[in-house]
Order: sequence, then structure tokens, then C-alpha cells
Amino acid sequence: MNKYIVKITPQVYRELAGIYQYFAENLMMPETSLRIVAEIESAIFSLDMLPYRGAERKIGRYANKGYRQLFVENYTIVYRIDELNKQVIIVTVQYSPGNF
Repeated sequence: MNKYIVKITPQVYRELAGIYQYFAENLMMPETSLRIVAEIESAIFSLDMLPYRGAERKIGRYANKGYRQLFVENYTIVYRIDELNKQVIIVTVQYSPGNF
């Protein structure tokens, strides 16, 4: 099985830091913030083996442009696959309480 390189954009690093900060500082739940960010990161890095498991994005931003999505708790990981270079590029992690 071919392994893909997972690339994370700077925007995603900022979004993950914001998720951590929201739970740790605003809600005073540091354990929850660590758990959620770890679950999101685990899902992101697991795309190195199964990048096509996420559904094609059909609604919202990035819809019908070749992007895929993966849901973790109330967050949507949006990414695209660069098949030529065997890369998965993570473009955003969005809060999506209804998983839209």
C-alpha cells in the first residue's frame, strides 16, 4: 500500500491552537482541549494510509472542487489529495456542530 505525505497548512496550525485555547481558557477544560486536539491530529495523520476514506465535499466552502472531508467530534477536516505527488494537504479544520 502506498503511503501519502500529510501536509498541514499554517492556517490549520492556527485553527488547532484556537480550538485548544477555546476549551482550555474559555471553558476552563484543559483535559478536554488536549483530547479533542489529539483526536483531530490523529485523524489527520491517519490519512497517510487511507486518504480517500473521507467523503467528497458537496456543500459549503470547498464544495465540488475536489476537496474531501472527515468528521471528528464537532469538527470537519477539509483536505485535498495531490495524487501526482502522493500528498494529502489539510486546508482547514472547521467547527461544524451539525457536521455540514
